Amino acid sequence: MNWYVVYTKPKWEKKVAEQLQKIGVECYCPLVTQMRQWSDRKKKVEVPLFNSYVFVQLEDSKRNLVFQSVGAVRYLYWLGKPAIVRDEEIEVIKKWLNTSDCVDLTVASYQIGEKIQLESGPFADQKATVQEMTNTHYVLVLESLGCVLKMKR
Repeated sequence: MNWYVVYTKPKWEKKVAEQLQKIGVECYCPLVTQMRQWSDRKKKVEVPLFNSYVFVQLEDSKRNLVFQSVGAVRYLYWLGKPAIVRDEEIEVIKKWLNTSDCVDLTVASYQIGEKIQLESGPFADQKATVQEMTNTHYVLVLESLGCVLKMKR
C-alpha cells in the first residue's frame, strides 16, 4: 500500500487524523512540541510539522474513504498523479521526531550549490544540496524528502 498526502482545512490536521483512524484508515500526522506564548501565560503545545497535510496509507481503490472526514479537502498531486510518499521517507520523519540528541554539522568547507551526504543524525545517509550559509545557520535542501532543512551553526 502507498502513502498519500491529504490536504486538509487549515488547523484541521489533528482532527482529520483522528477521524480517519476512527474509520480504520492508517494515517500519520507528524507533531512537534512548541512553546507558545499568550498575553497571560506560556504553554507547550503539539503542532503539526507540516501545515494542512496528513499522510494516509491505503489501497488505491479505497482513496475516497478519506473524504468521510469533514476536514479533508483533496489529495496532493505531483505531475498529474496523486503524490506518493515512500515508506523510507515516512520512517525518516518518524526517526527524526523521536530523536532528542543534538546534531552538530560542519559545512564550512562546502560551497553553495554543492551536493553533500549527511553522515549523522536523523537524516543520516540523506543527500542534500547546500543552498545558503550565514554566520548563524546553514540551509540544506533534502532532495529525496523535498524539504528544506535549516540548521544552527
